[in-house]
Amino acid sequence: MLSIRDLNHYYGESHTLRQLSLEVPAGACTCVMGRNGVGKTTLMKCIMGEEVPRNGHIRLGDSLELIRQAPEDRARLGIGYVPQGRQIFPLLTVEENLKTGLGAVREDREGRLDEVYALFPVLEEMKHRLGGDLSGGQQQQLAIGRALVLRPRVLILDEPGEGIQPNIVRQIGELIRTLIESRGLTVLLVEQKLPFARRFADHFALMDRGQVQEAGPMDTLTDELVRRFLSV
Repeated sequence: MLSIRDLNHYYGESHTLRQLSLEVPAGACTCVMGRNGVGKTTLMKCIMGEEVPRNGHIRLGDSLELIRQAPEDRARLGIGYVPQGRQIFPLLTVEENLKTGLGAVREDREGRLDEVYALFPVLEEMKHRLGGDLSGGQQQQLAIGRALVLRPRVLILDEPGEGIQPNIVRQIGELIRTLIESRGLTVLLVEQKLPFARRFADHFALMDRGQVQEAGPMDTLTDELVRRFLSV
């Protein structure tokens, strides 16, 4: 579904992504892992167009090149993004936050909101409350809901379990599996929690020094690989 080839990115003179390549299979969850500072979030921002790589390829499907597409066009093409830190609008209501995800959508806007409310009933209960009044877990659900109103083909989540209670983290994992199985959604996930990754992801990609060093089915993620690339 997503094919990334020979991607190079720089912050000033710092070479953050180095000839990075990654395949993200359709209809499955791929989890990108690695120590802090190896380029995981930069990679997600490059996919979404928030950062511009020096060169390389990011393709959606068989041939659609994303590198020259504006961020809003990537959303229209079916890529939903939940950034690290959620980035909801604290002074907008829950429903207004969800509607910001509908900017590129003209058809069945109310139906899309209803779909999100069915997935996250708490958001419907609180739809008139300000986003800033929600708990961390509820804000994360809101951020995911805002991405899902697009009915994306690909959903990118950058550390969705960061700073929220374990029961909400588990619900997010279960939602990922439900969306994959019911809609054939493709999920690209950045996650530091190894038990979460092992339970909910199908594939792993281990990053170090701006490159994907190892990748494969989740059941081939050995303790030795964990020690080499994840232990601190």
